[in-house]
Formats: sequence, structure tokens, C-alpha cells
Amino acid sequence: MTRHVMLILIGSRQEAAEKVQKILTGWGCFIKTRLGLHDDVLENCSQSGLIFLEMTGDLERMQEIERKLNLVKSVDARLISLTTE
Repeated sequence: MTRHVMLILIGSRQEAAEKVQKILTGWGCFIKTRLGLHDDVLENCSQSGLIFLEMTGDLERMQEIERKLNLVKSVDARLISLTTE
């Protein structure tokens, strides 16, 4: 069994959040689970963030999402495939 997850590190949420959100919304049918994490809250809201995605569907499409995300300034996206026997 193979599972695919994507980790997305956003260095500047103020610059990248809207673009990342637009990409994820456009490819939403391939996202099974989404979890967003960032340090601090309220007055001390962090500019960096981490998004965890559990992906589903065709591997080539997942790789395309990764490519599009990596075109956004201050974003580092990594698709990880995990397999068990």
C-alpha cells in the first residue's frame, strides 16, 4: 500500500498565503486531508507556516501540484510517498 503526503513550508504567509490557497482550492479534489500549522497566535502571529496534505489520485497530478506550489516565492513543497508491504 502506498500513501502520498505533501508538506508545504511557507516562509512568508503574508506574501504567499493567497497564492497557495488558490492553488490548493483549484486542486482540492486531490486533497484528502489538510492540516495547517503556524507558530504563535493573536498579536504574535507568525509569518511562517506548515501545511500537511494527505493526497489521493494520480501521482502525476500530485507532482504537478508540487511543481506549481514551488513556483510561489517563499514556498517549499515536498511530495512524499510512503509504501508498506
